[in-house]
Amino acid sequence: MKDSLFDDFVPRITYHVFRKCNPGWHIKPHTVSDFAITYVVKGSARYTINGKSYELKAGDLLCVSEGDVIKEAVTYPHNLMQCYAICFTEKHPPSGVTRDALFPLINHIGLRQDVVDLFRELTISWSEQQSGYMMKTQALLMLILCRLAEIILYNVDSATGDFRVNKIIRYISMHYSKKLTVRNLARQVHLDSNYFGQLFKRETGMMVKQYITQIRIQKAEDMLQSGNYKIHEVARNCGFSDTFHFYKSFKALRGFPPSRCIPKEVS
Repeated sequence: MKDSLFDDFVPRITYHVFRKCNPGWHIKPHTVSDFAITYVVKGSARYTINGKSYELKAGDLLCVSEGDVIKEAVTYPHNLMQCYAICFTEKHPPSGVTRDALFPLINHIGLRQDVVDLFRELTISWSEQQSGYMMKTQALLMLILCRLAEIILYNVDSATGDFRVNKIIRYISMHYSKKLTVRNLARQVHLDSNYFGQLFKRETGMMVKQYITQIRIQKAEDMLQSGNYKIHEVARNCGFSDTFHFYKSFKALRGFPPSRCIPKEVS
């Protein structure tokens, strides 16, 4: 995949599923019309694509694009495949330009917990279909594609930290407005709260509560600078228990009161 194509690529998901194959599962012959990626997380399967057969196992990534011909795909009754499958198109395809493949057809990337977590989070959002889910799932797909590009194309591993801490960091960034406790966050990664707190500090250099406050203040500052929210609204939407707590936390971290962030014409 060329850098210019990747930089301008805006995907729109048309189909997504976490597939647990049964013994009779198969794919009928067809020609691919857009893009599709399949990440095998368990079991194995045989795909016949463009006249050649490929054996896929856990940790393999299949990437097909427009024009690829899938003759068949079957799994094995003794080793049923489980996989994440996403079909998507380019939102604003360049006029008259032939689509390039995003990645090589078969990629042996291994079972990477951070990639699995992104796929799992996309699956949950796609299934629940809450307000704004299309924006969220497209953003998650972009993160997945970026991560895959690092692994496959650029040989760069950005996920050098502990995958459990990385998972909670992503969770905090998406749920900072909710009540977050060290105990509940630790439970999400099946760790004792004391050990998780120590692990988090070792990986990030900050205590969990300190990190949460920093994220909330960053979000609050953005909201205030927009001029569309009052201070008490920002406090509530960013997870602070009351305006006084927000004011105190903001000033302690930034060195000035939140009112300074509000544009003068609306202050």
